Amino acid sequence: NTQSIIDMTTNKETISVLNSLTVTCNNGVQGFRTAANSVTDPRAKTVFLTRAAEIQKASEELAAEVRNLGGAPQKSGTVAGAVHRSWLDLKAAVTGGDDEGILTECARGEDHAIKAYDSALKKDLPAQTRAMIERQRSGATTNLDIVRQMKKAT
Repeated sequence: NTQSIIDMTTNKETISVLNSLTVTCNNGVQGFRTAANSVTDPRAKTVFLTRAAEIQKASEELAAEVRNLGGAPQKSGTVAGAVHRSWLDLKAAVTGGDDEGILTECARGEDHAIKAYDSALKKDLPAQTRAMIERQRSGATTNLDIVRQMKKAT
């Protein structure tokens, strides 16, 4: 049946988009946890851990949607290489022990995440998936705003 073939193709493309965002989220969780363990400011540590927990929830939500569509969630891979490279830059800032450098790299990581969400939103997605991605993109924007405010305060 032609409709089921179209649905399978749409699901496959949607699953690919969701898995890409899952990898992006997992990189963000790792990055914010690394930042939390590396900053000296206790408030920044708390903010980073809170943001990591929120991103972890987003990752779990994406993985659940992949399963709902009949796919297998992807936990890691080369899909989000640019974001991963950004979080590697964070590790370099961490070794310098520089809170401002850590904040700069966290902002860069969230900027990459926002671009990944923007790219996903350009795809033809089911309405409920699009709504979830838009909501999660808003969370990434909030993360970026928080990090920028923290940077201004340093």
